[in-house]
Order: sequence, then structure tokens, then C-alpha cells
Amino acid sequence: MKRRSFLQLSSTILLKFNMDPLLAADTPQAGSALLQNAGNELCHYSATRQIQLLREREISVLELLSAHLQQIERTNPLLNAICTLVPEQAIAAAKALDKTIANGDKPGALWGLPIAIKDLTLTKGIRTTFGSPIYKDFIPDQDALYVERLKKAGAIIIGKTNTPEFGAGSHTFNTVFGMTRNPYDPNLTCGGSSGGAAVALATGMLPIADGSDMGGSLRNPAAYCNIVGFRPSPGRVPDWPSKISSPLPVSGPMARNVEDLALLLSVMAGPDEKVPESIKETGKKFLAPLAKDFTHTRLAWTADLGRYPVDPEIISVCEKSLSFFSAIGCDIEEDCPALTDVDEIFQIQRAHLFATLAKDDYEKHRDQMKNTVIWNIEKGLQLNDEDLARAENKRIALLTETAKFFDRYDYLVLPTVQVPPFPVETEWVREINGVKLDTYIDWMAICYAITVTGLPAISVPCGFTAGGLPTGIQIVGPPQKDFEVLQIAHAFEQASKFGQRRPAFCKLS
Repeated sequence: MKRRSFLQLSSTILLKFNMDPLLAADTPQAGSALLQNAGNELCHYSATRQIQLLREREISVLELLSAHLQQIERTNPLLNAICTLVPEQAIAAAKALDKTIANGDKPGALWGLPIAIKDLTLTKGIRTTFGSPIYKDFIPDQDALYVERLKKAGAIIIGKTNTPEFGAGSHTFNTVFGMTRNPYDPNLTCGGSSGGAAVALATGMLPIADGSDMGGSLRNPAAYCNIVGFRPSPGRVPDWPSKISSPLPVSGPMARNVEDLALLLSVMAGPDEKVPESIKETGKKFLAPLAKDFTHTRLAWTADLGRYPVDPEIISVCEKSLSFFSAIGCDIEEDCPALTDVDEIFQIQRAHLFATLAKDDYEKHRDQMKNTVIWNIEKGLQLNDEDLARAENKRIALLTETAKFFDRYDYLVLPTVQVPPFPVETEWVREINGVKLDTYIDWMAICYAITVTGLPAISVPCGFTAGGLPTGIQIVGPPQKDFEVLQIAHAFEQASKFGQRRPAFCKLS
């Protein structure tokens, strides 16, 4: 296929992609019919398909970036998913990568895919606010470890995705950037704390995204935005630099399908000597084929873990989707592990984390913090060594009981969320099915309970409410069986196809 330079494209095409011809003049690959006729549609291709087009030189890295920048310009003002954008840096990186490819070098596994990093994660030279006015002007001088890995694999960093203040709560809003809205109904929450990432994926602003998860922050927004979010086993994606070692918070991948998610995880995962607790397996295992026979796979289903209120409509959607597990050969029983003391464990260990990580900010800038963050820090400051020891002993006992459960079953399946998306004006859910909730994290207990187990868990789209709002089903696997969780999620996804339904805002032109 004969290549043309960007200077040979018509001015209308250059304007369409908001490109200065001089910026793109030396790109070695040129405006294909694909871009001229379907730039918006290109942004909704899978990440693996986009990479295929790059490898075949149907498009250049710069052209792919331009299409996504246009999609951001079209969609982000309404939904507010990407809170910081650095197009000049991204264009420079894309041009450099195109030159590398023109010289015959092969880029890494991510081959020029654009990505914006969650605003809790350090990015060298790019503002990182943690959703807090305390850090509204903070520009790190180093990248987090997995951001380094993304860059080495060829990803183009274009900015940051919005998150609640210090990642606290599954509703994405803060006083620095404002509220991120649900792409299926902008009057509703998109979930959180990786809400900006989920919305950007759902609307084609990004092909892949990262996130983090303590109480459900990779899974909850995935369910609310009809995409896939995976909480890997602690240590699978090493977190560095980090001020504290804990099995509760993890970093992980988000995508529009499981295959793309596995590709991203293959780059993010793998041991590092700076993080002794990192799992020793390399990320390459996630590049293996996902297809597998699930005949007579033992699957346990629970609507509520035997302990939490869940909206009947959420249960109904999830129960209907169980037929797809049956279709791929699974044998389903209703059962769940006895998660004794799970709520006490999580509340204590979460509060301790907040107090440890944010004590200095609390003492110096308490007046700039939201009330729920203050509450969590103060709870942590009230804890003593006996409280922490008790919680850790109970967690170890819970892990033992959970391991026995997986002697009987291969997977556990349950709803990802307890309620459908709620109005953006509601800070947190106070009541479900007449059951009053005491704290701002109680309404996402069905996710945080799984966090405490340390097990790998994924949220996959599983259907829509009567009002057309998406929800997800959570698939949990045995200890460190991350790849196996991706395999069954892929099989469910292929059977159900729920994730293929886009929000209306994808179709804007």
C-alpha cells in the first residue's frame, strides 16, 4: 500500500483531527481511507485490532493518537473522564515512535496505543493531583513502576483520568476537576474510584486503561460503564514507589474486552526486586490463548454473599446471565464462603491505611479534605496495636476458610454492585432494600469483601436494567489463579456479548 505524508492530506482531514500539518509532516505513515471515513469508529475498535492496523501500517501511531484526541474533544466536555491532557507530549512521543518503526525497529507489546493514567498514580512530568486540592499543582519527577513498563511497551501517555479525592469512595468527584458522569446517563454516577478510566474506555476516548482497587475501584466502575475491570492478586502488579505494604490496594487493568485486558496485564504484571512481595511469574503468561473448555466446571453462585442487601433488579439481571455460564458447560450451585468478620477486618485495615498514608496531609491541610476522608483517617488514628493484630489474625483465619471453599468449587460468581447507578448529586448510598448503611463504603461491601480474601476477581458486563443501565457480574478465582479467571471471563463474554452495546455518547459526530 503506497504511503502519503500528512502534508498531502486535505485541509479538512487535518482540521478534523485537530492536527497542525507541520507537527505531522515527518510521520512515515499516512492518512488512510480508514481514518478519512471512520475516524470515530476506529476509536471503538478493540486494542488488539488497533495494534494490528499499526503493525500492518494501515495507520500510524500519530494518526491513531489524533483520532483519540478528537474523540476526547468530542466526548470529554460532557462526561469529564480525562482530567489532565498533555497532547503536546503525546504527539512528540507518537512521532518518535513512528520514526523508530520507520527505521525498522519493533515497538513493544502495546505498539503506540494511547493511555491516560489514573490520577492516583505517579507520572513523571504530568500533573498528579490524587483528586485533592492539596496536590492540585503537583508534578511528579518520577513514574510509578507500571507506568515505566507501559512506556517501554510502546504506550503513549496522553494524560490522567479522574478519580475521587485520594481514591476514597466509588463515586468519582472531587473539588479539583469536578464530577465524572455515566456515559449511559450523564445524570448518574459512573462509579469509582477508577471512574474516569471506565468512562474513557466506554466512549472510545481510550483503548486501554489502568486503575487501582481497594474496595472495588477496578470492578465497580466497570459494572456501571459496561466494560471489564480486573482486580489481580496482590503482588501481581508490583506497586512502587509505595509508603506501605498491604494486601488491600492493588493496581490493575481495564479494557473493553478480556483479550485487551490480558494484553495490558501482560505488560503491567511481573516481579521486581524493589517489591519483595511481588509474584515471581512474568507477565508473559497472560499472552497465552484464553480459549478453554469449561465443561463440568464447578461454579458457586451467590446473590448477596449471605450477608449484604442487594437491589432486586441487580439480582435479576445477574441471575438471568447465569444461563451463559451453563451454555459454556459450567455446573452451577448456590453457595458462598463464610466470610466471618470480613467487615471488621476491612474497616480496620482500610482505616489504618488511610491514617498511615494521609496523616501528614490531615495534620497540615485538614480543612481541604472531604468529610469521608477525614472520617477514615480519624478512625485509623484511633486504632492501637491490639486492634491491628486482631484484624490481621481474623484475616488469616478467613483466608484459610476461603481456601477450603475453593476445594469444592472452581469459581465463585456474584454481582459486582449492590445498586444500579445513582444520581450524581448523591455522595453515597444510605439505604438498600430498607437496610440503612452506616458508612460511605457499606454500599460497595460485596466488592470489598472479596478484596479481603486476596483472590483475583473480575467484573464482566452481564446485562442491563429495565432503564437501560449496565451492570456487571463478578467472577472470583482461587488464590493466584489470575489467568484462569480471565479465561472463564472470556468464555462468558463470548457467549453473552453484553459488552458490545455502546452508550449513546459513542455515536456523536
